[in-house]
Amino acid sequence: MKNLLKFVLLVLLLSAGVSTLYNYRLRHGDLTLPGRAVPEKYTLATNPSIDPKNVASLAALDRERRTLISSVIPSVVSVKTSKKIAVRRQYPLDPFDFFRGNFGQFQNPNDEAMVQNSLGSGVIVSNEGHIITNNHVVDQVDEIEVQLSDGRTRKARLVGADAELDLAVLKVDEPGVKPLKLGDSDTVQAGDFVLAVGNPFGFEETVTDGTISSKGRPNRADGFGDYLQTNAAINPGNSGGPLINLRGEVIGINTAIISGSGGSQGIGFAIPSNTVRMAFESLLKQGRIIRGYLGIETRAIRRGQQEEESSGVVVAAVLPNSPAAEAQIQKGDVIQRFDGREVDNISELRHLVSQVELHKKVALDVLRNGKQIKVTAEIKEQPMNFQTARINSQQPRPPPPRSQGPQEPDNQRNESGGGLASIEVRELAPDLARTLGLPGDVRGVVVSQTDPNGGTATLRIGDVIEEINQQPISSVQDFERVVQSLDPNQTQVLSVCRHRTRSFVVVRPPG
Repeated sequence: MKNLLKFVLLVLLLSAGVSTLYNYRLRHGDLTLPGRAVPEKYTLATNPSIDPKNVASLAALDRERRTLISSVIPSVVSVKTSKKIAVRRQYPLDPFDFFRGNFGQFQNPNDEAMVQNSLGSGVIVSNEGHIITNNHVVDQVDEIEVQLSDGRTRKARLVGADAELDLAVLKVDEPGVKPLKLGDSDTVQAGDFVLAVGNPFGFEETVTDGTISSKGRPNRADGFGDYLQTNAAINPGNSGGPLINLRGEVIGINTAIISGSGGSQGIGFAIPSNTVRMAFESLLKQGRIIRGYLGIETRAIRRGQQEEESSGVVVAAVLPNSPAAEAQIQKGDVIQRFDGREVDNISELRHLVSQVELHKKVALDVLRNGKQIKVTAEIKEQPMNFQTARINSQQPRPPPPRSQGPQEPDNQRNESGGGLASIEVRELAPDLARTLGLPGDVRGVVVSQTDPNGGTATLRIGDVIEEINQQPISSVQDFERVVQSLDPNQTQVLSVCRHRTRSFVVVRPPG
């Protein structure tokens, strides 16, 4: 028994000694518990690396830039739209949502109705609350809401829109809004400092800066030559936001980018403010944009042509029933003067025609087969079917492939495909793609005729169908094959490129 007590006493003494030693080392920093940080000594720098007096001009630039941005931000709004699509969806996101600034706020995919939300930007330009944005931001939506810079949201009314210019005018009934002045885009030069303000990827009041990279490429036929090009970062959601100069004036409305990834690569485009002003005033006064119309397709004179010593614009095609056709202008004519003014490039001719009063008779100096002649054309308003005439002037439609057997009825195509069987399409040739101003990666077929009674009212002349129910369409033959396989009683979902914007179009069964 004594030996047991001695053993227990020895164990207790050893335990007390180990505990005393452990506590001593812990108090004197010789031992660190797991998870317990050891305090480190540190000394922060107290002086900047450079004397502020040596960068005084840069500091002044920062102050001026802050002043400029703070004066602009209250006039820039976020545009939020919603659209109900009556189609059962089995996949969660529109594949093109990323490119359009949509971020997948949908109802249950098993519901019959799906709500698609989109984001864009806009700028207040009048004391009455008029807002300018892009047409593709608010095209065919059910509700439009704008968020002001202070966080307030207001319902917006669509006053008018123009798909060709890709401009729209909204209005909010909100007193005390601060409008920005529309500047003179004609005075803008390459190298000018600019700011792009908007709502990219849903990040409101984002400001990026850069310069005007280029202005006025007169010999481009895809429409980009009329835009202001900038390297200020423009991303999905920036569409409709302003491009601002050093005076805080709007010199452009951001509308497009060239990108292989869908994000900014430093090549952005803005609609010039003088074009915006003309469109704004026309939409408010007339309810639509009134355009003068001559009715020709043109190309620039290039070296190696017979007329290389001449200035002017070559007529590539004359559209039927147009003022040019009535004036007997011919393919190959070189238009050198229009209404007494010299014409050096396509942009000048387009601008001159658009400024002429309707039904005015205008004299044109034309070079035909090496001889100078004069013709007179009566300028008319651009017709609603202008895009149809442009497409049909490009190329004839090849006959659709037929695989009809001896017992198949002649109207088999009309019994399948539902509403899609009622539309006409064309191959997307490179020259047609340039005429329509499409991005370089677009592949599909071009809609040349629609039937409002066939369920295709949401399609437009000039739309490029890239997919039908996620099946790629690269030719008329693909289109015919897919359409023939469709259930005519089902709703079809089309991936469509319209102008420079990709989106979904829903085609419902006829009847």
